[in-house]
Amino acid sequence: MSKRFSFSIDDEAGELVARYENYLVGAAPGYFDVHEMERIVEYYLAHGRTKDSLNALELGQKLHPDNSLLNIKRAKIYLSTGDVKRAYRILSSVVEDSDVEVLFLKTEALVKLHRTSEARELAFSILDEKNDDLDWMCIDVALVFTSENEFDVALEILNVGAQHNPKNTELLFDKAFCYEQKADFERASETYQKIIDIDPYYSEAWFNLGQIYFLQLDYENALEAYDYVLAINEYDAFALFQKAHSHYQLNQWQEALEAYLNYESLVPDKWQVWLYIGETYEKLEDFAMALEYYLKSYKAMPENYEALIGVSVSLLELGQYEEALAYINKALKISSEMPDAWVYLGEAQLELGNPEKALEAYQHAISLEPNLPDTLLAMAGIYMESGNFYQALIFYKIAYGFDSTLELIELFIAVASYYVGEYEEAELFLKLAIQRNLDAAGLFLEFCPDAQEFLENV
Repeated sequence: MSKRFSFSIDDEAGELVARYENYLVGAAPGYFDVHEMERIVEYYLAHGRTKDSLNALELGQKLHPDNSLLNIKRAKIYLSTGDVKRAYRILSSVVEDSDVEVLFLKTEALVKLHRTSEARELAFSILDEKNDDLDWMCIDVALVFTSENEFDVALEILNVGAQHNPKNTELLFDKAFCYEQKADFERASETYQKIIDIDPYYSEAWFNLGQIYFLQLDYENALEAYDYVLAINEYDAFALFQKAHSHYQLNQWQEALEAYLNYESLVPDKWQVWLYIGETYEKLEDFAMALEYYLKSYKAMPENYEALIGVSVSLLELGQYEEALAYINKALKISSEMPDAWVYLGEAQLELGNPEKALEAYQHAISLEPNLPDTLLAMAGIYMESGNFYQALIFYKIAYGFDSTLELIELFIAVASYYVGEYEEAELFLKLAIQRNLDAAGLFLEFCPDAQEFLENV
């Protein structure tokens, strides 16, 4: 493998660094040649210890003044700390300006200075087609560009490496990443497929392929990819999680539940997956089990708004309205700006026989989110029950404007219109209602028993 230009860890430098650190505390002699100081500086850089790296460099330059190799290390430190202009000034003054590492670091500096065209030209001058490890060199150089979101140039460089060695899966992985960042999912998928053709047991490639399918809403193919990951490693938690999500998106509730439960057994922090399990039981209309998991999630994470809403919905479905009210109010204390909590508060109050309080809660919900046709329909129903047909008609029409497919909405508008004396409108909407539902005429008479003569003229 070629020389890597990123901060690779020198596994053999430990003894040298230990001697250096003993010297600092006066427990060892203190002469280090240039190459030893280079290794010490690199060791600290690789471990993210920039201050220690700089201190070692200062000692090195005291021992070896004006040494160009150590100047290069100083430039590298400046690059790592974001002082790009100072790094570039040093690199531009280095005599050994044909040295590959100097060229590499100058390329990195130019990219960071947004001088992309110059950086690209310099990068290609580094790539030696006669180098047996050209593909690995391309990976290193391309990384400089990907780190600054210059994906087109990175792909140019990676393609050079791919021509040299089309079976380098690490290089192909970097190519796929660049395509993903450019939202070129077709080419990303093709690249992951090439990796899989080379190594069918490359689970990360299968997983990322699944992620691309998932992002494109192709859940069937995503499932197939995640299943391959799990065939390689049945305990891959991320693949299980995504498999569960895919089944959920396909309305395959039982399969989603099984995958979520398997995922639950693999992770220590469970409050989030308990939410998903609760949601899936809710879809299966098993509200008692949904309640159990929502409560577990809430107890593990008390400020969990979604869990409180899940508990509230489950209690409402189980007819436990007073209990639901308590959890809805807890949710509202966490966030009063979420319309769903106000909707459920309205439902609870309505079931408890408090229509005025229900209207107040519904009104708050639509002030936060006007496009809530079911809530508008519920408000209209309350007004109809109280005999306020004018207000009912207003809310029926607003709901109809948001969603004309609401069940029996034309019938409700016809009934309200009839009661306020707008007979032409009543006739128009009754005809529409009858077109959608042949039982609409009979239902209209149930709501308006004195409208027989009116109905005969429709």
